[in-house]
Amino acid sequence: MIEANAIERHRDADEILIGKCGLEGFEKIRALESKPVSDFIARYLDLCNPRTVFVRGRSGDDAAYIRRRSVERGEEIPLDIEGHTVHFDGYNDQARDKGNTKFLLEPGDELGSSFNSTDRDAGLSEIHGYLRDIMRGKEAYVCFFCLGPADSEFCIPALQITDSAYVAHSEDLLYRDGYDLFTKARIADEEGFFKFVHSAGALDGCVSRDIERRRIYTDLRTNTIFSVNTQYGGNTIGAKKLAMRLAIRKADREGWLTEHMFIMGVNGPEGRTSYFAGAFPSACGKTSTSMIEGETLVGDDIAYLREIDGEMRAANPERGVFGIIRDVNPEDDPLIWEAVTSPGEVILSNLLAYEGKPYWLGMGCEVPETGINHSGKWWKGKRDQEGEVITLAHRNSRYAVRISDLGNMDPNLDNPRGVRIKGLIYGARDADTWLPVQEAFDWDHGVITMGAVLESETTFATLGKAGLRKFSPMANLDFLSIPIGKYVRNHLEFGRRLRDTPSIFSVNYFLRDGKGNYLNQIEDKRVWLKWMELRANGDLGAIETPVGYSPIYQDLEDLFWSVLQRGYTREEYEAQFRVRVQENLLKIKRMTELYRTEVRDTPSLLFTILEQQRNRLIEARKEFGDYISPSVFEEPPEVPAHEVTPAMPASPK
Repeated sequence: MIEANAIERHRDADEILIGKCGLEGFEKIRALESKPVSDFIARYLDLCNPRTVFVRGRSGDDAAYIRRRSVERGEEIPLDIEGHTVHFDGYNDQARDKGNTKFLLEPGDELGSSFNSTDRDAGLSEIHGYLRDIMRGKEAYVCFFCLGPADSEFCIPALQITDSAYVAHSEDLLYRDGYDLFTKARIADEEGFFKFVHSAGALDGCVSRDIERRRIYTDLRTNTIFSVNTQYGGNTIGAKKLAMRLAIRKADREGWLTEHMFIMGVNGPEGRTSYFAGAFPSACGKTSTSMIEGETLVGDDIAYLREIDGEMRAANPERGVFGIIRDVNPEDDPLIWEAVTSPGEVILSNLLAYEGKPYWLGMGCEVPETGINHSGKWWKGKRDQEGEVITLAHRNSRYAVRISDLGNMDPNLDNPRGVRIKGLIYGARDADTWLPVQEAFDWDHGVITMGAVLESETTFATLGKAGLRKFSPMANLDFLSIPIGKYVRNHLEFGRRLRDTPSIFSVNYFLRDGKGNYLNQIEDKRVWLKWMELRANGDLGAIETPVGYSPIYQDLEDLFWSVLQRGYTREEYEAQFRVRVQENLLKIKRMTELYRTEVRDTPSLLFTILEQQRNRLIEARKEFGDYISPSVFEEPPEVPAHEVTPAMPASPK
C-alpha cells in the first residue's frame, strides 16, 4: 500500500527535479522559494515517472511551446482558420464521469453518505497505484495558474501536473498565468494552493485507452485532485469544475461563497451598468443570458462572491470560456459565432473536421456527409458498436476561447476588487410553476424560495427521459463539497454581513400553456434583464403577490417596445404572470419533504419561509381560485418606485 502522505522516495526533491525538469526547469521551480510546492512537484514526478518535464514559467515562449507540442503530438489538429485547432477525446470519454468522481473521506467526515465518496486511505492507494509510472516515456507539463484577478483577495494559486499538452494549452486559454503569484506568495503550507495531477494514461493513438479505470478523486484534506485515464476537459482541466469543489470548501471555512454563476453587466439608463450573477442548471439558458448582445460579460460559469466594505463583490476565477458549441449560430449567438469563425486562438473539441473546416450540430448551415470526428473517420449513417447512429459531432462538443476575444468583454474582468453585485438570478426549466421573472421579498425569501428549492426539468439530452424535476440548490449540487444544509445556511449568513443586500430574482424561459406551447419567445429574456436592472436600482414599482414581486403590465409594455420594438398585449401578460397556486403548493410540499428527510441540519428558517409562502397561497386561493390574475394584486399594495427620470421611452399609444 502507498501511504497517503509518504509516497516511496529514494532521492531528495532537488535531485528528482533536476533529473526530470533539467536545470532550466529546476531553476523556475526553485525561484518560487516554496518547499511545499517543490516537494509536491517532485513527489508526483517521481511517482508518475515521465521521461521529461517542461515547467511553464511566465514567458510567452513557454506558452507557445505547449501549444506547439500539442499539435506535434497529434492532440490538436490545425484548422484552416488561423489559430484554430480541433481536439478529439475518445468515443466513450465525452463528458464528466460523475460515477467515478469521488471525494476521499475519512471516518466521521461531515459530508456523509449522500456524497459520492470512498475511504481516503483506500482511494489514495488506488489512485497512486494507477499513477505509478503512468507517464513513463512521455513528456509532462508543470503549470501555474491564478484563480481570480491577480493581486486581489479573490486569487487562489493553482498548480497542474499533466502529461497532456492539450490540457495544459486549454488551461492557458482559460486561466490567468499564476507563476508570478507563486513567486510572490512564497507558499509555506501544502494546503495553501490547489493541486491537480492528471494523466491521460495509456493511449490508443492520441486518446485514453483504459476508460474503465477512469478516476477523478478529490482529497479535501490536501486540496488535491487526481484525474487518470481520461482526456475530456471536464475531467482533466483541474482549475475548472474540479477546483470548484476545493473552492466551495475553502469559501465555507473563510466566510465567502463559490457559486456556479455567470457574472454580467446589464446596461441601464444614463450610462449606468449594474452587475448580476446568475445560476442556471444545464439547458436552462445560462450561456444565452450571459452572452446577450449589448450587455457585457465578466464570466459565464463560476463566481467567487465576497463581502467587501459591506457590499457583495464578485470575480471570475477564469479568463476564458469552455462552452458547448452545439446550436451556436450567427443569428442566436453572434458573439460566440464571431469568435469561433474568426482568426484567433480557439480550441474546438469533438466536432466534425472536413477539409480544414469545423462543423457542429445546430450551426445553421449545410454540413458535409463525411469527415473526421470523435469516432475517427465518419460518414453519414455511421453506427457505433451498439448500433446507435453517430452524429456528425457530439452534443457536448466544446470551444475554448479567451473572454478578451469576445466582443462583449466587460472592462472590469480583471478588477482586483471584482464588481459590485446588484442582483442574483436563479433560472430553471419549469413548464408550469415559476413566472418568467419575479423578485423575492428580501434576501432570506430569495435564498430559500428561489435558490435553495431550485429544481429544473430534465431534457432528453441530459438523462434520456424528459420532464423529470431535478433538485439542485443554487444550481450547484454536482459540485458541493459541504453538506447541503450548511451550504444554505452559509448563504443566509452571508446576507447578514452585507450593508446593502442585492435583490434576488428568478427567471423561467420555459413556461407553457395548457396545450404545451411556450408562453415566451427566445428574445424576451432581454426584457426580463432590463426589468431586473431597473428594479435593482429602485427605478420601477412592482406588484406584491403571494410568491414575490411581479412586474406591472405598463412597465413591461414600455420595455417590450423600447428593447425589442415589439408590442406586448395584456393577454400575454395575464397568461405569463398569473399565480399558479396548486403548482406552487405542490413544489413547497416536495421541497419541505426533501429537506426534512434527505438534508440534515437544514436551517429552520427554510421551513418557516416555505410555510409562510404556503399560507399566503392558501389565503389567496380562498378568494381568487387556483389561477390568479396578476391584476387582482395591482392595487393595493404596490411597491413604490424611486423618483427618477423615466428610464425607457414609452411605447406609442
